[in-house]
Amino acid sequence: MSKPDPVLVVGAGLGGLVAALSLAPRPVILLASAKIGEGAASAWAQGGIAAAVGPGDSAKLHAGDTIAAGDGLCDPEAVARIIGGGPGAIAALRAWGVEFDLDAAGNLALGLEAAHSHRRIVHAGGDASGREVVRALGAQVAACSHIELRPNHTARRILTRDGEVSGLVVDTPHGQFVVPGRQVVIATGGVGGLFLSTTNPLTATGSGLALAARAGAVMADMEFVQFHPTALAVGIDPMPLVSEAVRGEAAILVDETGERFMTEVPQQELAPRDVVSRNVWRQLMAGHQVYLDARACLGPRFAVRFPAITALCQAGGIDPASQPIPIRPAAHYHMGGIATDQHGRTSLPGLWACGEAACTGLHGANRLASNSLLEAAVVGRAVAEDILQQEQPRRLPVLVQDAPPAGNAREVRSIMERYVGVLREQAGLLTAVEKLAPLAQHSDPALVGWMIAAAALAREESRGAHARTDFPAHLPGPAQRNLLRLDDMQLRFLPPSIVQARGA
Repeated sequence: MSKPDPVLVVGAGLGGLVAALSLAPRPVILLASAKIGEGAASAWAQGGIAAAVGPGDSAKLHAGDTIAAGDGLCDPEAVARIIGGGPGAIAALRAWGVEFDLDAAGNLALGLEAAHSHRRIVHAGGDASGREVVRALGAQVAACSHIELRPNHTARRILTRDGEVSGLVVDTPHGQFVVPGRQVVIATGGVGGLFLSTTNPLTATGSGLALAARAGAVMADMEFVQFHPTALAVGIDPMPLVSEAVRGEAAILVDETGERFMTEVPQQELAPRDVVSRNVWRQLMAGHQVYLDARACLGPRFAVRFPAITALCQAGGIDPASQPIPIRPAAHYHMGGIATDQHGRTSLPGLWACGEAACTGLHGANRLASNSLLEAAVVGRAVAEDILQQEQPRRLPVLVQDAPPAGNAREVRSIMERYVGVLREQAGLLTAVEKLAPLAQHSDPALVGWMIAAAALAREESRGAHARTDFPAHLPGPAQRNLLRLDDMQLRFLPPSIVQARGA
């Protein structure tokens, strides 16, 4: 009998790396569009990983903060499960060689970020947490005999047979090939590259979401795009991020006159990100310039606490120790994505998802700071554990097909920036849907942008990161998820029961 196919893991950010490592001893083919550490947003993460590991903190308190930020749309069971896995995830990462920052007593140094009630941000290299995590896990992957790393391999289509995954069409440096496999993990990251203003790699255009959607998987809450309020506005594309941890150290937001404008907002500069982004956006739309001022709270200590941000600022001609930092909101994180259950399973048999590409129910309408790397680590391991418990499937005959070019995000970015940004309204969203629809047939970035715009049009309320100027309040009653499936190039909105765990 033939051996079972390897598990195919698509994406080499934190979620994909953890899943691949945790799948031992099953053989894994890890497909990465670039070398590990290049092109993945995980490596760009500054703040760190939120976990209840400090004195006086608890998973219950962390979960409460997460649910409050999620504005009524979090899944409490997903929150409890993923947040509860935080301390174990930190321990596992340390065992894999991640060198987190320690305090003078040798304990984990913990930072504070917006909407957290306790210091619980575990970080590395001051503000280079993602880079350190990806470095350590990349070294582990290189040393693992069960993982075959294939850099510069981009998945282009999920192949199915009889309603189940049967393999992938993959672009390689040597042409397009079919890789058979009945167990596929999507861990491809987010969608920030669809917007003109973004802190993400420009390659983050939702490729994994397009893969899953074209294969028939259910998508969830696509309208919820988090705009980070403090991207460095010095004309660099993508925009460098000025971590929320800077505000955690008491930096303030001011206009061009030096006047604070968050003083009347609950939690002020440490309000949830969607609140801060909308306040910054309104200042910009009123003709003001906006700055993050850390001179009084940090001054010359800025470079010690935030060496990477200091270098980014200096590259843009700004000395953060002596000058206020020009900022503006930018697309940063996607709370929506491929709908998954507690095991990371999608609605398509044979397909799992983790990391930013997945919609687990943790983030709700607005992600709590530094919960993203936590989710990737916890769910990446959960996906691996679930696959290892499955009966190893035998290869299905593959119906070979070619995949057309993925399409270019260039024409999508201006549409998304103008009509599907921080503040949205019906006319603009309709325009975005109409402009993107004819492109979506053959362009993956346009398809993902279209799904986001259509879901935003369908949600006639403001909630979390989704702000409608024509529907400024919550709808009455419990918050409802937006679930959709691509069907003959039409979006069908589905009842929540469609994504209940298969066989659970």
